[in-house]
Amino acid sequence: MNILLLGSGGREHAFAWKIVNSQNCTKLFVAPGNAGTAQLAENVNLSITDFAQITDFVLANKIEMVVVGPEEPLVRGIVDYFEANPQTANIPVIGPSKEGARMEGSKDYSKQFMDRHQIPTAASETFTKENIEEGIAFIDQQKTPIVLKADGLAAGKGVLICQSHQEAKDSLKEMLLESKFGEASSKVVIEQFLDGIELSVFVATDGKSYKILPEAKDYKRIGEADTGLNTGGMGAVSPVPFADAAFMRKVEERVVIPTVKGLQKENIRYTGFLFIGLMNIGGDPYVIEYNVRMGDPETQAVLPRIKSDFVDLLHAMGTRQLDQYKIELESFTSTTIVMVAGGYPGDYRKGDNISGLELLGKDNTALIFHAGTKLNEKNEVLTNGGRVMAITGIGHNVQDALANAYETVSGICWDDLYFRKDIGQDILRLQK
Repeated sequence: MNILLLGSGGREHAFAWKIVNSQNCTKLFVAPGNAGTAQLAENVNLSITDFAQITDFVLANKIEMVVVGPEEPLVRGIVDYFEANPQTANIPVIGPSKEGARMEGSKDYSKQFMDRHQIPTAASETFTKENIEEGIAFIDQQKTPIVLKADGLAAGKGVLICQSHQEAKDSLKEMLLESKFGEASSKVVIEQFLDGIELSVFVATDGKSYKILPEAKDYKRIGEADTGLNTGGMGAVSPVPFADAAFMRKVEERVVIPTVKGLQKENIRYTGFLFIGLMNIGGDPYVIEYNVRMGDPETQAVLPRIKSDFVDLLHAMGTRQLDQYKIELESFTSTTIVMVAGGYPGDYRKGDNISGLELLGKDNTALIFHAGTKLNEKNEVLTNGGRVMAITGIGHNVQDALANAYETVSGICWDDLYFRKDIGQDILRLQK
């Protein structure tokens, strides 16, 4: 098959790596891609939200499947756009319909969906600037800490955990009255803080059947010991030792099955990946959020653990034949360390030369996934984003995988780089 992959981050480099290693991929195009995808596939300069331009490219290049990496094209309705055009209606687009993408595009919508289908989640209420006084009164009734979430897409940064009532009230005013997260915070969900251990569960679905992919634990804060600002993610570990068979059975029965059945019952077309952010509280799963695509950097830890053919998985979803697909998983552990530009998630510099890449990745103990990178006219790799690289170590256990990841990290260099040195340490402590 000729395949088009949309996106430019570490998740998309991991997708590209898996896709080109399948015998079912004839040619892979990545739009717009990065310096890493350029080594595996053909990068094409398309905007991921210009659906007319994407359609023209798909038809001109005989594309037989479109794989959507990030959430924005899905929330804007790329699946519906392709389905509405007779020339592209039969080309599988891996991702949910616009209505299905609201599961991520609106926190309020997803909370209401969970309530309708009795899916365990934190108690919450939603407010706008029109009823902000009610929101302030609601804050006074809550125990601290208090969680505030921008309703719309905010690049993974729209969640605030406020330690005091005053901080929560000030933050609510900033979000609703001062558009702290732009249009995304025109509605704010205020919810109960869940105190437990977080993990991410990934599900592939064709709208009828589902396959549960390897789970992962990610690390969202910029600072060690989970301090500082939220980021798009600073690292990940898969599998998660505390997500044992008994816990995962609860996840499947209480969360995955009611979610897939709820989508069917409400006639919401959903073909693609569902990322379920969970909190493990005393051995019981509670949903923090849904995302309508694979996570980043969890993808970089999860995909190496899928042994069965990845293009077959994508095509089985897209053609609604997922019940025929047999998923096989690797037994090893993978751990991902994200290397970022200094200053991220605040202001950071782009265009710094990255050195050391040519010496690495030869022994299969670590994988290098590019995120915010680009090539210059001399074919040198430069930084081009906040999260620049994701290094995934492979090992028999968490300790070995981390050692392999950090050894590879130590060989890569650019001016003012930063990474967390404590990824996975909480899991190692739990295992002692």
